[in-house]
Amino acid sequence: MPENAHVYDYVVVGGGTAGSVIASRLTEDPGVTVAVIEGGPSDIDRPDVLTLRRWLGLLGGDLDYDYPTTPQPRGNSHIRHSRARVLGGCSSHNTLISFKPLPGDWDEWAEAGAEGWDAASMDPYFDRLRNNIVAVDEKDRNAIARDFVEAAQDALGVPRVEGFNKKPFHEGVGFFDLAYHPEDNKRSSASVAYLHPHIEAGDRPNLTILLESWAYRLELAGTRATGVHVRTKDGEEILVRAGREVLVCAGAVDTPRLLMHSGIGPKRDLEALGIPVVHDLPGVGENLLDHPESVIVWETDGPIPENSAMDSDAGLFLRRDPESPGPDLMFHFYQIPFTDNPERLGYEKPEYGVSMTPNIPKPRSRGRLYLTSADPAVKPALDFRYFTDEDDYDGNTLVDGIKIARRIAETEPLRHWLKREVCPGPRITSDEELSAYARSVAHTVYHPAGTCRMGAEADELAVVDPELRVRGLTGIRIADASVFPTMPAVNPMVGVLMVGEKAAELLVRKPAPGGDA
Repeated sequence: MPENAHVYDYVVVGGGTAGSVIASRLTEDPGVTVAVIEGGPSDIDRPDVLTLRRWLGLLGGDLDYDYPTTPQPRGNSHIRHSRARVLGGCSSHNTLISFKPLPGDWDEWAEAGAEGWDAASMDPYFDRLRNNIVAVDEKDRNAIARDFVEAAQDALGVPRVEGFNKKPFHEGVGFFDLAYHPEDNKRSSASVAYLHPHIEAGDRPNLTILLESWAYRLELAGTRATGVHVRTKDGEEILVRAGREVLVCAGAVDTPRLLMHSGIGPKRDLEALGIPVVHDLPGVGENLLDHPESVIVWETDGPIPENSAMDSDAGLFLRRDPESPGPDLMFHFYQIPFTDNPERLGYEKPEYGVSMTPNIPKPRSRGRLYLTSADPAVKPALDFRYFTDEDDYDGNTLVDGIKIARRIAETEPLRHWLKREVCPGPRITSDEELSAYARSVAHTVYHPAGTCRMGAEADELAVVDPELRVRGLTGIRIADASVFPTMPAVNPMVGVLMVGEKAAELLVRKPAPGGDA
């Protein structure tokens, strides 16, 4: 094999949500070569992946890295964090609920030291997205979901929203915007929107996608990243070299994991595991964020109409605190009984049912991701420290959420669908009981973020600067949810797509002279 067989201008680690965007944008220049290292297979000709409504069947399957959570003293210790092992990443695995981050979300980043990431600067990137983002189609608007929307309006006095991305909002109830094609329920994931057209047309000879290839260590020459060590599906170990830059887009779990196994991270932790320290960067793995939520389930009086886009097509946002810059309580409305965690406590799944899931848009608890072994094959530890914030804001938000969910359930036209409350059950009424239930059955909506957060030069725990460059190193940037300084109040996928668009622009606008970042 020629010595330069694995040399490209840019090496993108992770063909997921941001990585797909970056690879597509960079290869618009035919003079630029890009290799994408993706741990999973292609999603092309995979109806189990491409059909949006089949998303639940992907959780815990062979396309899921399936990360456990460490014991949680005040929360559910049995949460599994799905991370997708397939081209398109989590946009090939999730429900594709698509919210442009609210202005306050971006401005909060800028205030945290991410200069140039304020709302005014970021808003144009939304219009560049290639995904087909549309409101849930009329034919997919299930009758009980329609009645949930009407009942929430009447019970809470919130406005009905048609198109959550049309303008910023503080409160509202309505059907979500999704990145999908309603005519056939096909995903408009990052891979479908940004990579498939070029794979199928064969019009990007400068784009190489290495599938089922796992990046386990970065190659560094001093403080410069020069490539990535990769294990192929056949077990061969190769070095993929980057002439210009390495872009790490492996997500909020695997990006810090890769850095730490490459000797980039908290010196004390790495030394304790016998990992040679290349660059002491204490913020790697810190600031682990998520959107935890709980669940309240009702049995319905018979089956529910079958039409739906993905069984959680409508939702509600509330602002309980008028001082809050945006919503501080959110609900998904599931047209299915979502009882995986309550069943562990002895609750039984009804044959027919629906669920509301009170969610914390701006959680105050912060966790940490860390290694437990020097072996890159060993999964890292994810300690989200759910519900450990000092004032118990997170736990109290879920208590409020269950009370509000009950108000909606008592309001027509939703009320006549519901036979009984299954869990927590009508006997659970005190704040203490509701909190204990809500925390013990809490689950994730798979939004880990923040573990390589962006910040100002003076911020010692910032991992990347506002141009996404890893502090103290050259030739390497990070672009995925790990760079989030704080959690957006809305589902973060569109935010990750926009990070990808901005990252590509930074690279195109400011090419690295002589290869330096």
